[in-house]
Amino acid sequence: MKKRQFSVIGVMSGTSCDGIDLAYCQFKELAKNKWSYSIMHARTIPYDAAWQEKLLAVINTHPSEIAAVNKDYTALVNKVILGFIDELKIADLDLICSHGHTVWHKPQEGLTLQIGNLESIADGMPCPVVCDFRTQDVALGGQGAPLVPIGDRLLFSDFDACLNLGGFANISYLNGDQTTVAFDLCPFNIVLNHWAKKLGAPYDAHGDFARTGTLNPTLLAELNALDYYRLRPPKSLGLEWVQSNFYPLYKSYHCDPVDWLATATRHMAHQIDQATLSFDRVFITGGGAYNSFVMELLDALAPGKFILPTRELIDYKEALIFGLLGVLRFTGEINCLSSVTGASKDHSSGVIWT
Repeated sequence: MKKRQFSVIGVMSGTSCDGIDLAYCQFKELAKNKWSYSIMHARTIPYDAAWQEKLLAVINTHPSEIAAVNKDYTALVNKVILGFIDELKIADLDLICSHGHTVWHKPQEGLTLQIGNLESIADGMPCPVVCDFRTQDVALGGQGAPLVPIGDRLLFSDFDACLNLGGFANISYLNGDQTTVAFDLCPFNIVLNHWAKKLGAPYDAHGDFARTGTLNPTLLAELNALDYYRLRPPKSLGLEWVQSNFYPLYKSYHCDPVDWLATATRHMAHQIDQATLSFDRVFITGGGAYNSFVMELLDALAPGKFILPTRELIDYKEALIFGLLGVLRFTGEINCLSSVTGASKDHSSGVIWT
């Protein structure tokens, strides 16, 4: 078969609302279901205070006002991408592949919305833009998430499982029948950052706040007993779930922020440990990989199991994989797995703007 190569920019904005990740990548098809990659350049463009505040509050924005926010945010993403291309003098691009920023994710109601995916994102671009990857899956009865597992399977099959520690912790792996299983394990930075901000920091750097806090065993037991953890995949989490399940506990347990961090961090380590009991090599990426307290807890539970890659891959794996998802969509190949999302069929998802 003829080996294919693509030069793309993958673009990602996560639930932590810290900035827009951009990764200029090259992909090469090695064999069926096997690709290689290289990240040529990558960086995060931080949101200014006004945009960060707007994105954190957008879930409560009235539907009638979302269109204006979407238009403005699409213009911002467009400007950021064009600036990235211009600054690095990137030429010969095949595709730009952008996830957008999630506003609502209620798949059980047939609803998911990522802003930043309007046609105007392609204004002035030197190549087609692929975006809006989740909507079609939800329309097919799926969770619309997680979408990264197809990239895990095609790029990182040397590991037993891939674990991403972002706003939420999620995992993907091949089942015994060689189908991909993936799901959100638990909230992660979306909860830890909430309490770090109460202490005057954007996040709990290295887990230092959590390390000084006192574990609340009753709260830990209640967190581990939440109904979600008993559900079988496919399943996924969103900010709405955190608001419904964690926020009431914030009010009923009058813990200091450091004690909340100490307890929530151990809760997350427990959920990760339980989900990875049958694996020997688990590949970890995402901003949470820098939380050395979490990593110490995981290493104590399973020494040598959890493997960290280069800093570049920790930071930009999701942007990299959305680049690959865009390639698969552009070529009409499957990029969304029904075994992962629960959709009625495997499919090729995403909108292409030229």
